[in-house]
Amino acid sequence: MASGRSDFKRKSSSQYLLQCRNATILFVGVPQCSDECADYNVSTKVFWGCRIVYLMIKHPPTRLALQHFDATYSGQLGKIWPSVRVALLSERKYGALLNHFSNHNVLEDLQSQGCSDFISYRDEEGRCFCPQHPVFRVSTRRHLCGLLSHYLMDAASVLPCLALDVQEGHNVLDLCAAPGGKTLALLQTQSISFLCVNDASVSRTMRLRKVLNSYVPKEFLTNEKLRITSFDGTQWGDIERNTFDRVLVDVPCTTDRHSLMEDDNNIFSKNRIGERRRLPQLQAELLLAGIQAACPGGEILYSTCTLSQSQNQSVVEQAVFVVSLRPLTQMFQNTFYFAPDLRLGEMVLPHLTSNFGPIYMCKLRRLT
Repeated sequence: MASGRSDFKRKSSSQYLLQCRNATILFVGVPQCSDECADYNVSTKVFWGCRIVYLMIKHPPTRLALQHFDATYSGQLGKIWPSVRVALLSERKYGALLNHFSNHNVLEDLQSQGCSDFISYRDEEGRCFCPQHPVFRVSTRRHLCGLLSHYLMDAASVLPCLALDVQEGHNVLDLCAAPGGKTLALLQTQSISFLCVNDASVSRTMRLRKVLNSYVPKEFLTNEKLRITSFDGTQWGDIERNTFDRVLVDVPCTTDRHSLMEDDNNIFSKNRIGERRRLPQLQAELLLAGIQAACPGGEILYSTCTLSQSQNQSVVEQAVFVVSLRPLTQMFQNTFYFAPDLRLGEMVLPHLTSNFGPIYMCKLRRLT
């Protein structure tokens, strides 16, 4: 088989003329594409003296993701899906999580760009600044101590950490911690007695370690205060049961916004179909392991960055005791757009006026 690209000429809206070396072949019924023939893989084969040309339409993962979301979320979200769709396809808004461990003052830069702190009601929780405009850029500064001044992240990602409600002296497990934004937010409270951060991926754990070294003083990274591991999170119940006061289970998911914007490392790639279909099972196993790791009376926060009901409510619906997060959502209803009338948990929906999320979270309490 020979492969190559030949010259196309449009004959009508659904016909192309292919100029080959020895013949001109007319193709009928070729689907229209915005990029014309650039959206096709072209291969040729000579058969009985005739050159046969095969056209295979390219389907990048981002396009497959959008097709899947249109089919799924239009029914799940109904009339609000078109506005959520537009927001997902628009540039996201970031928040700047201030690093309490750094003395570098970036407040003037943030405030000059119209940013305001939306969690300063409790100083010990940390400070996260959100911009009024969709996009803002504040360069990260490194203080004389070598620590960076702030961490840019989706501001809605701070909410699961606030919902976890870590208290003084708590032992905390972050079961799926990489890349490290939520771990860093938890450490800003400076209330944790001992923090265990885990991620099944060794490479992602290395990235997590670099983040912590860039933002947290060495005295807070000692073995007595912090442990970094790369275990299979689904097996944590066999490793360490009945141990932690708080457990954050921020599970792998379809990462909707990334899936729509980036073809690299996209879970909608054709070679990752099986992995994507197994996500709800993996998420349920991780949640069960997190529950087993919590001590009786301990609390578990399950979170994702997807709108998918099968990865959100369907995973937590078997939980025995769900803790209401309504007080938290009422506190931040002027900053984020929350999904109305969810059966279980709370979810930040992307919206053009508040383009954060999606973030789903559900808080559970272990009874025995």
